Amino acid sequence: MKQDMIANIRTANPGQLESMYRTNKSRFREEFTNLYPELKGEPLADFWNERLSYESAEISWGSGKELLFVIVASLIAGTIAKIPHFANLDPEYFYPRNIAFIIFPALAAFFLWMQKASVKKIILVFAVFLISAIYINFLPGDDNSDTFILACIHLPLLLWALFGFSFLGNSPLDLEKRLGFLRFNGDLVVMTTIILIAGGLLTGITLGLFHLIDLDIESFYFNYIAIWGAAAAPILGAFLVQTNPHLVNKVSPVIAKVFTPLVLIMLLLYLGAVIYTGKDPYNDREFLLIFNMLLLGVMAIILFSIAETLKKQNGRIGSLTLLGLSIVTIIVNGIALTAIIFRISEWGFTPNRLAVLGGNLLILTNLLIVTYHQLSALKDHRKAVRVESSIARFLPVYIVWAAIVAFIFPVIFGFE
Repeated sequence: MKQDMIANIRTANPGQLESMYRTNKSRFREEFTNLYPELKGEPLADFWNERLSYESAEISWGSGKELLFVIVASLIAGTIAKIPHFANLDPEYFYPRNIAFIIFPALAAFFLWMQKASVKKIILVFAVFLISAIYINFLPGDDNSDTFILACIHLPLLLWALFGFSFLGNSPLDLEKRLGFLRFNGDLVVMTTIILIAGGLLTGITLGLFHLIDLDIESFYFNYIAIWGAAAAPILGAFLVQTNPHLVNKVSPVIAKVFTPLVLIMLLLYLGAVIYTGKDPYNDREFLLIFNMLLLGVMAIILFSIAETLKKQNGRIGSLTLLGLSIVTIIVNGIALTAIIFRISEWGFTPNRLAVLGGNLLILTNLLIVTYHQLSALKDHRKAVRVESSIARFLPVYIVWAAIVAFIFPVIFGFE
């Protein structure tokens, strides 16, 4: 998009710029903001700067077709969520297998439709969704088996990747678009959380008012309204982020700037507390599991914070804080990695141990690459882009590993 944007501005092609903006407003705004300093003085660039800088108090609800698509997609997502009720299935059987299918196909459909994707791409995306649904619902083995649980954990990552493939349009190899997808996910989480909080308040008020007049609607409300609302929240969130990028594009940087130092302090205190209490991740399986969950959470914060923290206006302190967080996370990863290697050497390979070992190795490798580029960026800020690129390049590696765990592990370990 960047080169196309420059070319269309310098050749004075406003129609093509408008088409690019309508295709992906959030990414267009982000790319233009980065490019404007070098395009300043170009009449068309100055016009777009004024247009994008203008902050309307109104929320854009898109076109009628877009709203209709969001409503239909939300209804379909809610219907999928209600399958256990309609088909008389055990919810404990259905949701562990299918919860990701409630959201990701609808989100993928939204971006395929917005970008006017080819029929071939649409068929490919939904063929993979269908194959994945058939696979996880007919996977042999007991529901308590390790390989089944691992498949249920890792398959949503593959479905998220399909959503990302739909988001990236015709440029799945474009590193900038991959980073744009990560940032979009951060904005989507913020917007969806706001919608769910508002929905929770509405639920409490509604139930309370009906309770005052002695009408018990709780069962009906949760079965026929709340579940559809919960399923629709991420779809509505994606639509609002896409059509109103200004709603949350100032929230994510604040979250990154505030939480990065707080998480670093928490992690240092936690490591000190582990040493003080004498907790042993080498022999305590539950503690090792929590340790790895902590590692994944901190890694996610690094991934979603790094783009904002490395901007010049955040200064050297922000970069040093993020570097410190990366180094401490590497230490945590090292402890977790040695613990799982110890457990494998003592008690042998199991699906869980091998999955955790592979995941830890990938995260450690990614962190080392990211930290190396962060050190380079401290010496020369122009190299900061390499930090982001290293994250974007590594995403397919996580996806391939998730596919191996979800599809290959059950076969290798006999569906145990």
